[in-house]
Amino acid sequence: MNAERDLSPLTPGVVRALTDKLYEKRKVAALEIEKLVREFVAQNNTSQIKHVIQILSQEFALSQHPHSRKGGLIGLAACSIALGKDSGLYLKELIEPVLTCFNDADSRLRYYACEALYNIVKVARGSVLPHFNVLFDGLSKLAADPDPNVKSGSELLDRLLKDIVTESNQFDLVGFIPLLRERIYSNNQYARQFIISWILVLESVPDINLLDYLPEILDGLFQILGDNSKEIRKMCEVALGEFLKEIKKNPSSVKFAEMANILVIHCQAADDLIQLTAMCWMREFIQLAGRVMLPYSSGILTAVLPCLSYDDRKKNIKEVANVCNQSLMKLVIPEDDEMDEAKPSMTIPAEPTSEESLSKPEAATTGESQNELDITALKHPLFFPCSCERIQVTLNLDGIVQVLDYHLSDTSIGMMTRIAVLKWLYHLYIKTPRKMFRHTDSLFPILLRTLSDESDEVILKDLELLAEIASSPAGQTEEGHGPSDGSDVRPGPVELHVPTRAGQLSSSSTKGLECSPSTPTMNSYFYKFMINLLKRFSSERKLLETRGAFIIRQLCLLLNAENIFHSMADILLREEDLKFASTMVHTLNTILLTSSELFQLRNQLKDLKTPESRNLFCCLYRSWCHNPVTTVSLCFLTQNYKHAYDLIQKFGDLEVTVDFLTEVDKLVQLIECPIFTYLRLQLLDVKNNPYLIKALYGLLMLLPQSSAFQLLSHRLQCVPNPELMQSTDNTKPSTSFKRTAASNIDYTELLQHFEKVQNKHLEARHQRAGQAEQLDRRVVL
Repeated sequence: MNAERDLSPLTPGVVRALTDKLYEKRKVAALEIEKLVREFVAQNNTSQIKHVIQILSQEFALSQHPHSRKGGLIGLAACSIALGKDSGLYLKELIEPVLTCFNDADSRLRYYACEALYNIVKVARGSVLPHFNVLFDGLSKLAADPDPNVKSGSELLDRLLKDIVTESNQFDLVGFIPLLRERIYSNNQYARQFIISWILVLESVPDINLLDYLPEILDGLFQILGDNSKEIRKMCEVALGEFLKEIKKNPSSVKFAEMANILVIHCQAADDLIQLTAMCWMREFIQLAGRVMLPYSSGILTAVLPCLSYDDRKKNIKEVANVCNQSLMKLVIPEDDEMDEAKPSMTIPAEPTSEESLSKPEAATTGESQNELDITALKHPLFFPCSCERIQVTLNLDGIVQVLDYHLSDTSIGMMTRIAVLKWLYHLYIKTPRKMFRHTDSLFPILLRTLSDESDEVILKDLELLAEIASSPAGQTEEGHGPSDGSDVRPGPVELHVPTRAGQLSSSSTKGLECSPSTPTMNSYFYKFMINLLKRFSSERKLLETRGAFIIRQLCLLLNAENIFHSMADILLREEDLKFASTMVHTLNTILLTSSELFQLRNQLKDLKTPESRNLFCCLYRSWCHNPVTTVSLCFLTQNYKHAYDLIQKFGDLEVTVDFLTEVDKLVQLIECPIFTYLRLQLLDVKNNPYLIKALYGLLMLLPQSSAFQLLSHRLQCVPNPELMQSTDNTKPSTSFKRTAASNIDYTELLQHFEKVQNKHLEARHQRAGQAEQLDRRVVL
């Protein structure tokens, strides 16, 4: 009886019916409760209404007995129906016990809870919006319910709630976002489907601007995009597509900076759909936001560069990545070179962003910028507080160079990526040369190693970059050759032994070397480049054999050919590895005589009309002395036929080897080439070119009976009789006298230098032979 008095105004019959196991009896009791509450509403008896709701909630809906809980739920629904439009005054009391039953272990009871809440919401309509978060939270759990009936009931309630939100203009989006941000990371497929469906609904409501809060849910959306369910992936694609359309329509209201790092992460996803979608977003962001994206360049490049080497299986990703790369490159402008980290950086108007997404100018020079990617932070929900600051657009050059250096050093990276990296570095040296030269010393070794790449296209881009470094005015220092002087530029076990320029050579050996190989178009890195390139050839003979001529010919197109030959000859003159020096001189001579790129230089040397050309000849001659046959060919090129004859006379004192005779053979072949057409025509002028004929006969005498011997012999047999040519020669000026008048070259000193160099080579060969003999003896013992 006490219980019955405590449960008044509910009658004992109603109480018994509410706890009955039969649904029909509970329904009859609910009708009685509805009738009772209507009377209280008519009387405006709020205290009794609250008392009835409290009894149904505490004594029934939250009871330990399952049938009592079922009765409580149907009773609360009846109360809501009776209250009608006034139900909004009691929604908290009505909703809370029903939501508690959502967690009940009994699936039938969870279904009745859905049914009850449906009726409550249907009556209250817009009045439930202040309680939207708790309703959404409960529904998100039921969306993943294993029971199909419960799931079906929750879907009905979900549709009703969506209709209410769509119709209302009082939805509290700010209060809802934290819950959405939390729930979006659910791994359950049904919960994900539920979340996406709500995002699509909210996005379709004109009065709700979900775009403002996109940075807080974008990461979760991309994670859902990787779901195993095709249906969910499709829904998520649609949602992301709608957001992207909205971004394109209203770019001025988009918080690009807050979403940049999120896209960087997902542009590196293993899932193709996620990666392609994120890359498409990145493309639009770069094109729409422009320089706002510059502070995130290093992260973007980390994501984009590897995609450039994808094969046709990922062709779409590769194409979009290429557009991203090109668009980002265009954002770097010459003004970025003028911005000093110590000065305020250039700013542009932007939407409010978080303090974490703003980079201070001085942070651009540190290893960890505030703009850099924090991957761990995105494992958990993010929150971006609003601010009215302006985004500081700072080009984080240190970070960009670090990324480019890493990708160029990684041997597993594809060819197209390496080409893109070299294009980036070249672009940065063009647009921001002053800042880039701070990184040149660290980049130089990897750029030199790249010359050994398997791809000709990579080597070409590498040479373009090295040529730009070597010729840029920004690389000029006040100390002559600067970086190339001293031992610090020649680290490692294999060295080009180049002593300091001052005081190392005798006065006689410096003749012809007074002219520095650098000119106003070459900076102090040019000579360093030449030294290190020769060092590379010395340590990698295979590179010299397979790509040496290709590399030097391309450099002659990109830089000044005279400077290249002058500087290399200058360096080789003091090279202590005589065998390498001879090989390198032979390579340079072959390029000089046969390459179309050296046409102008050959013409310059052929006439020796200017002091510069004679100076170049002297410089080349001294280094060419490392190889006797190439020295003769240089004399033939420069029409120094008497000196060529004098050199050939000295060949009798040299050690004639098979390699030596092979080079003589090759020289004979060269004489028959178009390059030496003028030389062959000069054979007609026997009177004025006697030493040319003597020199050729000297070569003939050196050769054994071979095809080259026969070739040269036949050529000399065609030399006309001087007496027959006398009538036509009287009117021609003597070229030999012309050369003598125009020349200030000390040929006696050059001949002495040749003998000196050849004596060094002879001593070196004897030393190598002795070492080989000792080694053989040790092996025998």
